[in-house]
Amino acid sequence: MMDYASFIVRDMKVCGGEPVIRGTRVPLRTVLASLAEGAQVDQILKDFPTLTAEAVRAVIAFVAVEKRTGTVFLSPE
Repeated sequence: MMDYASFIVRDMKVCGGEPVIRGTRVPLRTVLASLAEGAQVDQILKDFPTLTAEAVRAVIAFVAVEKRTGTVFLSPE
């Protein structure tokens, strides 16, 4: 299983504590919305140059695990 926690963080000082990609202000919901609209990873990376392909995969892994377990794994820092 991917260690998505190394890519995703919640910090009350960044985007009101919404989960974001570590080191950026890009919320997970933004990445997920892009994927839902049909964007490919390369297009997301073009739109958000601070992201990596591995970070995008971490977003997908995080949501999949959270959905399956119903547990929020990240506490605000």
